[in-house]
Amino acid sequence: MKKYLVIGNPIEHSLSPLIHNYWMKKYRLFDSIYEKRKVEEKGLKNIIEEIRDEEIVGVNVTVPFKKLIIPFLDELHITAKETESVNTLFKVKNKIVGYNTDEPGFASTLQELFPDPKGNMMPTLLEGKNIFVLGAGGVTSSIIYALEHQGARIFVSNRTKKKAEELKKKYTKIEVLDWGKRPSVCDIVINTTSVGLTKDEKISIDFSDCSGNKNKLFYDLIYNPKETKFLKEARLRGNNTMNGQRMFLNQAIYAFNLWTNITPEIDDEVIKLLD
Repeated sequence: MKKYLVIGNPIEHSLSPLIHNYWMKKYRLFDSIYEKRKVEEKGLKNIIEEIRDEEIVGVNVTVPFKKLIIPFLDELHITAKETESVNTLFKVKNKIVGYNTDEPGFASTLQELFPDPKGNMMPTLLEGKNIFVLGAGGVTSSIIYALEHQGARIFVSNRTKKKAEELKKKYTKIEVLDWGKRPSVCDIVINTTSVGLTKDEKISIDFSDCSGNKNKLFYDLIYNPKETKFLKEARLRGNNTMNGQRMFLNQAIYAFNLWTNITPEIDDEVIKLLD
């Protein structure tokens, strides 16, 4: 049996097994199974050894290990190297390689949200917009990487300001704000933090001046729960909202293709699994 995993801590919220096992069944990969495993940081080396010994074929990596996993790898794919963020592992020619499918997954989502009428590969409708990114964790670098050439002004704020300032060393055009502060105008607000995985967690930043404005998009990378407090408050204010479901599915497509050379489709059944 070919085994695949998603690892993280916490991991209970992950719906990756539902999606990948559905695709494995749909594409008749009956010798394959995808599971989730909660691990501690000290267990990362063991995961790599299991891949090396071919006890595991492929692994997805979620919070908080997307950067912590890097020292254990033999090689990084270019996007993982640029973003210093890894969410997919695969053995290639006896080397354990780290990939980043979050970045193309988010880029594909942007393309769906802001389609270019000229058919260009990347959206151009972000020109001149103010994008406020909350967080500076493992996935944040992937989000900024996908946004940085789109002509938008990107603001980043994190509870630990030092982490946001470390991002600025890599992405020099971003502006770092103290936690609790925000740009005077926010066209798109993206929550990349894990705040929202539990019901009572709240991001205490005042967006009351955005009330009644459907042109303001509040986007949360969390997809389970389907509506975080961050998104609920935005919806009640009358703003446009979107959770991380589409990005989650898009990044999963890239990972599944990497492992199996099959490009799965997002059909109604997949959507139902997440609802």
